[in-house]
Amino acid sequence: MDDVNKQGERGPGGATVYDVARLAGVSAMTVSRVINGNVHVSEATRDKVLAAISTLKYQVNQAARAARIGTLRVGLLYSNPSAAFLSALLVGAMDQCSQNGAQLLLERCDGLSSQRRAIERLIAEGADGILVPPPLCDAPEALRQLDEIGMPCVAVATARPVSSVAAVRIDDYEGARTMTRYLLSLGHKDIAFIKGDPEHTPAQLRYQAFVTTMEEAGLAVPPQRVAQGLFTYRSGLAAARNLLAQEPRPSAIFASNDDMAAAVIAVAHGMHLQVPEDLTVCGFDDTPVATTVWPELTTIHQPIGDMARVAVDLLVDQIRCRRAGEPRQAAHRLLPYTLVARESSGGGA
Repeated sequence: MDDVNKQGERGPGGATVYDVARLAGVSAMTVSRVINGNVHVSEATRDKVLAAISTLKYQVNQAARAARIGTLRVGLLYSNPSAAFLSALLVGAMDQCSQNGAQLLLERCDGLSSQRRAIERLIAEGADGILVPPPLCDAPEALRQLDEIGMPCVAVATARPVSSVAAVRIDDYEGARTMTRYLLSLGHKDIAFIKGDPEHTPAQLRYQAFVTTMEEAGLAVPPQRVAQGLFTYRSGLAAARNLLAQEPRPSAIFASNDDMAAAVIAVAHGMHLQVPEDLTVCGFDDTPVATTVWPELTTIHQPIGDMARVAVDLLVDQIRCRRAGEPRQAAHRLLPYTLVARESSGGGA
């Protein structure tokens, strides 16, 4: 349902949808579609409308919207062991739900075995659609269950998107290749790797990208230079102790996420190793822990909060299409990643 009433909803700043439409040279209906994140709007038109909204300082009247379309309830299943990842995801989802006048419902899922009951609980709580982050976003049974009941859903941070399911992600494979190339450019040749949770497809892709990039540089990855982690700080401690007990030690360690990379730095400090003088350490995700450890962590920035915001918009659009009896669109969004070089990385021997 679109956010345009007969009088032209007046935002808190005094401007109306019709004022925005006149300035942008489009219809009020088009303005509404841009506000609602509808995928059936060209980028050029969207840019014009957003510029007009900014010029007029137009703000959506959330109270009027809620009275007109009814309450939206967005469900979120969570099972990710990384507290930092979950925190960033929740902040982004809560912020965008507020912008859309929607309620956010949370349901913990202790692994794939309990996903069916968790989905059923969200439905019982009145969820209109569900956000599905890792590892459930890549679990065929979870997606199949949602499809069978016609529940709108968006996969967040999936590594292997399904054409029939809306998704928001980065390119994990290329992100890991970028970091590996960076380490090679610093002169490192003996690089160890800490793998993430094997149930998470992003973890699998990050490891595959590391091995491939090393092989392209003519460098083998011995089995002893690879340690299994679970994306948790504790698993990173165990992996780091394993890798740093070896003689000779690797000159760099690439951990599949920041929690485990932070654990590597802690173990290195305990062994009186200087980072990065004695050991380069890098991670992946750029969660808050990356800038709370010392030295600050070199990592791949995954815009987790922005991914959650985009996912909420896509899900709200699906819910509105469902209520209006329109076909649901399985839109896919690929967000950019960036390499953030900080003090934890230095030249190789």
